[in-house]
Amino acid sequence: MAGSGKSKGTPRGVRKWLMRGLKIGLAAAVAAMLALVIAVVIALQSLPDYESLKSSPNGQMIRVHAADGSVIVSLGPSFGRWMTYDQIPAVMVDAMVSTEDKRFYMHPGIDPVGMARAAWVAVERRGSGRRLQGASTITQQVTRNIFLNNSYSFGRKIREMVLALAMERKFSKRQILELYLNKVYFGGGAYGIDAASRKFFGHPATTIDLPEAAIIAGLVKAPSSYSPTADAEAAIGRAGVVLDLMQDNGKISASERASVDLDDVKMAPEPPQNSVRYFTDWALPQLDLLIDEPNEPLEVYTTIDLGMQRAATAAVQANAPKGAQGAMVSLDRDGAVRAMVGGLDYVSSNYNRAVTATRQPGSAWKIFVYMAALEAGYTPDTGITDEPVTINGWSPRNSNGRFAGAIDIRTAFAYSINTVAAKLGVEVGFSTVADMARRFGISTPINTHPSMVLGTSDVRLIDMTRAFASIARKGIAVTPYGITKVTTADGRLLYEHQDDTSRVLVAPWVAAGMTDLMQTAVSTGTGRAAQIGRPVAGKTGTTSSNKDGWFLGFSSGITTGVWMGRDDARAVGGLQGGRAPARAFADYMKVAVAKRPVEKFDTEVTLPEWQLEPDEEAYYEGPDNGAYAGGMMVDENGYPIEPPAPAPSQGYEDEPDMEVDPQDRPQPPRLDQQWIDNVLGRDRARQPAQQPPSNRPPSQQP
Repeated sequence: MAGSGKSKGTPRGVRKWLMRGLKIGLAAAVAAMLALVIAVVIALQSLPDYESLKSSPNGQMIRVHAADGSVIVSLGPSFGRWMTYDQIPAVMVDAMVSTEDKRFYMHPGIDPVGMARAAWVAVERRGSGRRLQGASTITQQVTRNIFLNNSYSFGRKIREMVLALAMERKFSKRQILELYLNKVYFGGGAYGIDAASRKFFGHPATTIDLPEAAIIAGLVKAPSSYSPTADAEAAIGRAGVVLDLMQDNGKISASERASVDLDDVKMAPEPPQNSVRYFTDWALPQLDLLIDEPNEPLEVYTTIDLGMQRAATAAVQANAPKGAQGAMVSLDRDGAVRAMVGGLDYVSSNYNRAVTATRQPGSAWKIFVYMAALEAGYTPDTGITDEPVTINGWSPRNSNGRFAGAIDIRTAFAYSINTVAAKLGVEVGFSTVADMARRFGISTPINTHPSMVLGTSDVRLIDMTRAFASIARKGIAVTPYGITKVTTADGRLLYEHQDDTSRVLVAPWVAAGMTDLMQTAVSTGTGRAAQIGRPVAGKTGTTSSNKDGWFLGFSSGITTGVWMGRDDARAVGGLQGGRAPARAFADYMKVAVAKRPVEKFDTEVTLPEWQLEPDEEAYYEGPDNGAYAGGMMVDENGYPIEPPAPAPSQGYEDEPDMEVDPQDRPQPPRLDQQWIDNVLGRDRARQPAQQPPSNRPPSQQP
């Protein structure tokens, strides 16, 4: 009987404990539900409005286009244009919902079925070390992207679920899908379907078709693994899975699935990432000065011609001496930068020698000396004597140590005779030469020592190219520019370049005379290696010990400057402006002007009346800005400045390095009668014009 009573008592005890546990569980569930409701209500009150969520900070995307409209580089996180739900193609919505959350339209923000499946997988994988399967709905992914992060923790998951439930109470399914499709990350820096469509297919998301939608939808699971630019085969394989899911969910029919050939999808080519980056690194910082738009995605249209850029890169790489670097800038007639090479390889060195480096230009500087002389009354046919000259203790030398005697200005320039440049500098005044260089865009400090006529002031390649382009434009100022237009992603115009032809630097007959001289330098002088089978005008430049080689010139509306040398300014064997730089110029220009008509230079011009008067009736000399003012330097506004500490000698064109005794350095002039005579030109007599050239061969200097 006792045993029987015990057996009867045991089930009652079990039932009692079961009931007690059930009550406790029910109470806990009610408490948890109450806590969840409270948490959701609090989260609901803290959620921003929909417009605030749309405009939450994304970072600014900038897409840079070449002159032909193709994209050459994309910078920053790419968010593309915001697509409203009605603008998003239906196939894109169906593909995304089928792949990421097939019960999206049925659940309240979290998916109990998906959570149960994830829990079961967690039990199966317990102890395996494998990551648990996620059960995040599209709404949960939106909350994670906007409010949370991707840390894998239980606490973050709870917050994500609470926010998802709150969002479903505040926003419609359409609004949540719109947020998701505009903010989810698709890889390659692309956020949102419009950015992904533009990056991978080259067109806006409004025209996405079924196979493209399948590829984009497949990227969300693992953007880096399935990116078409990283692994096209993996992207197509994943897209096939997406199409199968769409068929299973009834979004497409079996015949539609069978008709899709993912191999026919055309991917947008990856933009070049090498030498063109020298150009974009120079051009894009100018946006801050051109526009005021810190948030919207930008479309930046530039002047760069990719064919010319490739030709420029190849020309510099093929001709630069071993161990040396090279740079090139090429401008169209209005200053548009068509090609820019800042070094042999951007990946190994992104230092832009075309716009940042300052080096001595050697005899390429003589264009400013000769333009000052032309403006003062000289002509290409004016006679002058190549003879020994000493200026304040400084005696320039020609490369062969000989002197040609009586020649004309054209011959002196063509063969880059140093003594004639020095004599012209004395005639017009070294400050006048400095002023001419300033007029033509030289932005670096200019010394006015007598030796400045041989190019002893450091300059930038882009500034020198700008000066030559202004001569080619008949004396009208040319300003290099790289940005033609800036718009927002939806086409709103923010900036458009306007050409300015109002600044005239020299009279047309001065520019024509200078073009005459430079054409002769290429035809018969030191620049013969730059000939390309059509008229070319240019000038070579070489510094002492062959540390720098330059060639700058123009033809058919294109002006190009080339520099070569070592970054450490050490000598480069055999480097002269008339050799490797001139050959690089020719190799590039043959491509650059191939589709342009041949243009003859306008060198036959009518001189001003005062130049046609007899010498005794004409104004004697041009202004010399206070003579050569030994040692003075001027800034970009023409004001005197203190000269910098002397740098190690880089010499003059084709002159050996010389040690100069401090006692032999030019001293500031004494303000006595002799100084007044020098200023007024009383002790100097100009050589008679139109002297016949000597039969002796002139000394040649590159």
